[in-house]
Amino acid sequence: MKILLAEDDPNLGVLIQEFLNAKGFSVHLAINGELALEAFLSERWNLCIFDVMMPLMDGFTLAREVRKTNKAVPIIFLTAKTMRDDAIEGFKAGADDYITKPFSMEELQMRIRAILKRTEKEVKKSLPNEFSIGNYLFNPVQQQLTLGDQVQKLTTRESDLLQLLCLNKNDLLERNFALRSIWKSNQPENSRSMDVYITKLRKYLSGDPAIEILNIHGKGFRLVDPSSIGQ
Repeated sequence: MKILLAEDDPNLGVLIQEFLNAKGFSVHLAINGELALEAFLSERWNLCIFDVMMPLMDGFTLAREVRKTNKAVPIIFLTAKTMRDDAIEGFKAGADDYITKPFSMEELQMRIRAILKRTEKEVKKSLPNEFSIGNYLFNPVQQQLTLGDQVQKLTTRESDLLQLLCLNKNDLLERNFALRSIWKSNQPENSRSMDVYITKLRKYLSGDPAIEILNIHGKGFRLVDPSSIGQ
């Protein structure tokens, strides 16, 4: 899970970054609000942690800028203030949670995991029950891939991987994101296992020659469906 951390205190920022990296997250540290906004707009993030008091752009302003382009990414505010009005302003700016300094790293980790667990459930509820892939129909609930009257039953991991590819159709599905989403780890043995599943999915989709699963070297995969480009 990729976390964008905006914190102008270098000691605290590095401490949070190293702690969360050790817990399996991938954390990018920005030392002010402007750099954080630049980083946010250049990549996809699973969660944001913003200090309220920062130079160039404060956390509230940063959150409002983020919400202009992304209404869903979870945001946690860090603040040394305890005023009720500041908490209210934080939630108005789009916060999902608010933690007051000083705090323990374990408390921060628990809040992050609670938010991610909740948002994961919300995302699953909003996912479509069927995807069109060229001449194929894919039902992730029934774990079936259909071409005409031919039905291919998929394993859970085959279905989960194909669903991620469909959600990122004609775009990059990052390898590490897929590994952490499905295998919960990016260990080498899991990476090799995912490559095997990609090979199986290519075989299942071979009935439509227009469909490809491209290997983007060092980055991930792209499900190419010319029929849906521009939709």
